[in-house]
Amino acid sequence: MKKPFDEFKEFIKDKRVAVVGIGVSNIPLIRFLVKLGAKVTAFDKKSRKELGDVADEFDRLSVTLELGEGYLDRLTGFEVVFKTPSMRIDCEALIRVKEEGAYITSEMEEFVKYCKGKIFGVTGSDGKTTTTTIISKILMEAGYKTWVGGNIGTPLFANVEEIKEEDKVVLELSSFQLMTMDTPIDVAVVTNLAPNHLDMHKDMDEYINAKKNIFLYQDKSGILILNRENDITHSFVSEAKGEVREFSSKRKIEKGAYFKDNILYVDDKEVCEKDDIIINGIHNVENYLAAFLATKDEVSIEVMKRVAKTFGGVEHRCEFVRELKGVKYYNDSIASNPTRALAGLFAFEKKVILIAGGYDKNIPFEPLAENGYPYIKELILLGATKDLIKEAFDKLKIEKGIEVPIVSVESLEEAVLKAKDIAKEGDIVTLSPACASFDMFPNFEVRGNKYKEIVKNLK
Repeated sequence: MKKPFDEFKEFIKDKRVAVVGIGVSNIPLIRFLVKLGAKVTAFDKKSRKELGDVADEFDRLSVTLELGEGYLDRLTGFEVVFKTPSMRIDCEALIRVKEEGAYITSEMEEFVKYCKGKIFGVTGSDGKTTTTTIISKILMEAGYKTWVGGNIGTPLFANVEEIKEEDKVVLELSSFQLMTMDTPIDVAVVTNLAPNHLDMHKDMDEYINAKKNIFLYQDKSGILILNRENDITHSFVSEAKGEVREFSSKRKIEKGAYFKDNILYVDDKEVCEKDDIIINGIHNVENYLAAFLATKDEVSIEVMKRVAKTFGGVEHRCEFVRELKGVKYYNDSIASNPTRALAGLFAFEKKVILIAGGYDKNIPFEPLAENGYPYIKELILLGATKDLIKEAFDKLKIEKGIEVPIVSVESLEEAVLKAKDIAKEGDIVTLSPACASFDMFPNFEVRGNKYKEIVKNLK
């Protein structure tokens, strides 16, 4: 049984509350906490000028602002602290305030604790957003009132009282959101796991252990959905307390979901053919198999099939931008690590002109070179990692005699223009960076939108 929200209302009223990070999820959280009677101080590295209208609004709400360099030095004397997801729990400021006796939490942890609806949580290194979206589309198609949140959709904690027991809630959850999660999630999906966010996590073990929190607090009524073809996720079977359902794109699975002879099956029942699915690639077959397993207790096979035949994909994920002089341009800006970039390459089933490079997350690029070269016609590199990616491909040339033509450029615009010069009729150009965007853009959406703007303006 979930806790009644009145408990939280009673707990938070008149408390001295700090909210660290004035971002997308925390802005509505701050408004909500004020409404519940908390005395809120908001912390952010941004200046008042950068916050703009938000700062003026918070003044009107009597929210104290602690801004600028050294803002965390003033994180002291609070009873409750809501941290931003990417803030490590062992950072000096949080350790200090915890030692003072503060209760440290996050918007997502409190939401899961008090949400009455059935929660479907999705995590993994790749495919989270697409799988989350497919699950929500299937539930909506079946007629359920469905809320989507976490890394996508809208911040939901401020709506927690509107969500009814019969509603469905689908959450995309990152390793950062899960690091301190200790509340059961009804249906937990782990799409796959590979090295990611090693710029934030101490090592791969910490990253994996964070992901495990999506299912470790389940009881026997919980459902855990895992990728049979990923060694790390398959190893979770022994730790599950509830029902385990696995999916595979390579083998038949009894009481699971699988892909065989171009057909997707759930519990040995045919759902659809691969060609019915609008979005390309075997990775999207896997995303659908995971979504079918997550929703099979709630919906019919017909509903699953309808969504497969109509869902056109998520923006910035192998998104078709335009065709110019017989050349097709795709935007896969979400591909912020090598495994996600490889999945994008495999989806095309032919060699492409690849634009890659960006912020360095300390992830090795050898897998991109070793597994990606058969799918790359030409490689255009930019950003902070361009030399590191080139090194991985140079190593391939030295060790195996395999050479991929490489061009280095200074900007995304130059990359697109170079791709246009290289491309011939029938070619595919894709932005699939294998890196985060932070060296040149605030996030992958801004990067993807800039790429689309440049492509659409090509003459």
